[in-house]
Amino acid sequence: MYRTKNCGELTIKNVEETVELAGWIQKIRNLGGMIFIDLRDEFGITQIIINDENLQNQAKELTTESCIHIKGKVVERTNKNNNIKTGEIEVIAEEIQILGKCKNTLPFEINTTQEVREDLRLEYRFLDLRNEKLHSNILLRSEILKTLRQKMDELNFTEIQTPILANSSPEGARDYLVPSRLNPGEFYALPQAPQQFKQLLMVSGFNKYYQIAPCFRDEDPRADRAPGEFYQLDFEMSFSTQEDVFKIIEEVIPYTFKKFTNWQVDEGPFIRIPYKEAMEKYGIDKPDLRNPLIIQDATKLFEQTEFNNFKGKTIKIIIVPEGAKQGRKFFDKMEEYAKTDEVGAKGLAWTKIEETGELTGGISKFITEEIAEKLKTEYKAQNNSSIFFIADEFEKAQKIAGLIRIELGKRLDLLQKNTYKFCFIVDFPMYELSDEGTIDFSHNPFSMPQGGLKALQTKDPLEILAYQYDLVCNGYEMASGAVRNHDPEIMVKAFEIAGYSEKDVKERFGALYNAFQYGTPPHAGAAPGIDRMIMLIADSQNIREIIAFPKNKKARDLLMRAPSQVNEQQLKDVHIKLDV
Repeated sequence: MYRTKNCGELTIKNVEETVELAGWIQKIRNLGGMIFIDLRDEFGITQIIINDENLQNQAKELTTESCIHIKGKVVERTNKNNNIKTGEIEVIAEEIQILGKCKNTLPFEINTTQEVREDLRLEYRFLDLRNEKLHSNILLRSEILKTLRQKMDELNFTEIQTPILANSSPEGARDYLVPSRLNPGEFYALPQAPQQFKQLLMVSGFNKYYQIAPCFRDEDPRADRAPGEFYQLDFEMSFSTQEDVFKIIEEVIPYTFKKFTNWQVDEGPFIRIPYKEAMEKYGIDKPDLRNPLIIQDATKLFEQTEFNNFKGKTIKIIIVPEGAKQGRKFFDKMEEYAKTDEVGAKGLAWTKIEETGELTGGISKFITEEIAEKLKTEYKAQNNSSIFFIADEFEKAQKIAGLIRIELGKRLDLLQKNTYKFCFIVDFPMYELSDEGTIDFSHNPFSMPQGGLKALQTKDPLEILAYQYDLVCNGYEMASGAVRNHDPEIMVKAFEIAGYSEKDVKERFGALYNAFQYGTPPHAGAAPGIDRMIMLIADSQNIREIIAFPKNKKARDLLMRAPSQVNEQQLKDVHIKLDV
């Protein structure tokens, strides 16, 4: 036995007890006649005192972050430390054993990792995970997963695992391909989601399915998106509607958030915002509702303008209450931001409405009295406010306005504090135009179009809406789902509009196409993203901070040195020749 107590659980009640502890040396302080050690394990820190001369000689070999075992007597501290749980006691060491010695020179100090470049932290992730904040994030992750499973079990869902080696499927991102040794020239694909499998489970007669599902997509990383792999709470229900799915999400998600945070958490039913309205009001389909700013369309207001920069353009405006109090430097900085590659605007027009009601600064000289009056009456621009104008072609103006709204919220500190604001984005378009100008699925190709087969046969594809929905929290997409298309005739027609023949459907989605011929129940589901959920609950700005062994911004695992080259024999085994 290496320990009879954990470092974080000793209290004044343990005084006079002889205990054995094991952990890592967080700090050593040699005061000559006495050596103090802060001994750390997963449960906390205990101060160890070494005053025996023989033990002090032995302690000369100790280094910070070495793993040691000590045996000693618990005594009451004379100088108590209220900042730690064990601050009323300390342990007088009687025996010391080095279990694992640490090098004298660490690649970085464990408790100052925020000041260390991330790639070095990832290379030594086993040390990085000793950091208290990061370590607690991983423990939090474990508790959240337990809670999700417990809640889904309470709601009578059945946990079922689906394959990792699957088939390639056009689901919005590049597949990770795995060559088959036993089937030369053929490949598995790691599943982007268990989409087809969970639908097949519904055909198989399972009522409610869920799993903590690993998903694999070859996408570029972001602060809120881990490259390569991520996890989601994947669930599906037979004989269900969109409303049934929403009730499950509104039951599980607020319950989980409330359990692990003291912030204000929205209760269900959540606000529902049609996709078109979200794009008009927020310029994005994942709006942060903590931000009170709204985008308005002022195109008609400027139809007769003499201001050349506005002629023939879509005009979006954002009115900032009390914005007139900002100095010229603020407006110049916002224009600089608008011109960055991230935003892509040619400029950012603005004006102020002073306390007197007079328009000043920016483009005020181009705004007629008539337009100024309508800005106040129709668009509710009040005195002391500022107005930002975005002029461009329609879709670009929406996108730029959305980014400007987000940036204004940050720079002016407008976001509501310590709260989680949820909403559903509903009524997504079934199709969109690709960069090449062809019709493509905009969301999930297995979704049911609103209006069914008749809509597919009679409507302009770009006007067809689908029973697709996203859950959004504080500006992050946190779940995605849909009512599924369970009719093979509708399925074939939906894919035909996107350029796939019935033969393509049979070849690429043969299992679903075949299964749908044998009595398929209506079904629907969703998949909340677990990594993003934990990131939000942990109040972290970087998703890599809540994943034990993440990849870096270039999708490399610096700890395990992946991806890496393999030898010629390994390539021969899977019938591959490299052309690089």
